[in-house]
Amino acid sequence: MYAIVEIQGQQFKVEEGKKLFVHHIKDVEAGKTVEFDKVLLVDADGAVKVGAPTVDGAKVVVEVVNPLVKGDKVIVFKMKRRKDSRKRNGHREQFTQVEVKQVIA
Repeated sequence: MYAIVEIQGQQFKVEEGKKLFVHHIKDVEAGKTVEFDKVLLVDADGAVKVGAPTVDGAKVVVEVVNPLVKGDKVIVFKMKRRKDSRKRNGHREQFTQVEVKQVIA
């Protein structure tokens, strides 16, 4: 059984026991459970339910494993040729690691 769920603007394919890195969720501690109810599709052993736009009564229960994980550093380098113009900038995205405990459909 799997589901397609929308978490903070991104769509994820989730199954029980799967670990995900989602955008940082504020005010959560490790070990707490969070529910997401924007389930777009549920596949229960071949029986597919597609929502319009969401599936009624379906939700995904996840447990927070690590509330703050920093992603890889991304370097942004801008340059204009023959102008002696260079700009170097970078950032690290913040994520929350969650583990899917239950898919309720």
